[in-house]
Amino acid sequence: MAKVQVLNVAVLDNPSPFGNPFQFEITFECMEDLPEDLEWKIIYVGSAESEEYDQVLDSVLVGPVPAGRHMFVFQADAPNTGLIPESDAVGVTVVLITCTYQGQEFIRIGYYVNNEYTDPEQRENPPLKPDYATLQRNILASNPRVTRFHINWEGVADKMEDGENVDPSPNVGDMFPPSCIPAKLGGIFAGRLMPDNSMDCM
Repeated sequence: MAKVQVLNVAVLDNPSPFGNPFQFEITFECMEDLPEDLEWKIIYVGSAESEEYDQVLDSVLVGPVPAGRHMFVFQADAPNTGLIPESDAVGVTVVLITCTYQGQEFIRIGYYVNNEYTDPEQRENPPLKPDYATLQRNILASNPRVTRFHINWEGVADKMEDGENVDPSPNVGDMFPPSCIPAKLGGIFAGRLMPDNSMDCM
C-alpha cells in the first residue's frame, strides 16, 4: 500500500493570463512517518511533437514528513515563452504535477490546458507571432488524469505489470470542444496522461 495518498489538488487563479504563475493547493496524507523528502514538480508540456520542449517550472522538496494530513500551495512561474514552439503557443497542451520518493515517481496528475486569446478579433485572426500578453490560460481543473505507480517505499522500485495504470486513448473530446483539439493530440499525450479513475476524490 502506498504510504502517501494525494487527497485533493485545487487549481488556484484559474483561468488567468498566460504569464501568471501556476498555483496548486495540494492536500496529501502520510500513512506513517517518512524519513526522506518528497520531491514535487510542475512540468509544462510545450509541444505535442516532442518531450524536448517540456519545461520543469519548479521543483520543491517536502520533508521529512510526519504521519498525518498535510497541505501546501505549490507555485511556479509561467513557462519560458522562448522555449515554446510558436506553432504550439495557442491551443491545448498539458501541465503535469509529479511526486517522487527516493527517486521513484509514485503519482502523476495531469491537466489539459487551453491557451487562447481573450480578444475575439485575435481569436478569429491570430497574429503570426504569438502575443503572450493577450493569451489566457484555462486549466481544465475538473478532470485531472491521475496515474499511480507502484514503488517500494524502502527504496527499490517494484516492477509494474505491462499496461498497468495505462489507458492508451484518453477521451480528450470530453474536455474541450473538438474544434480546438488537434486530432493527433490524444494519441501523443496518451503516454503522458495515464488515467487511473480509482482516484475518486479528485
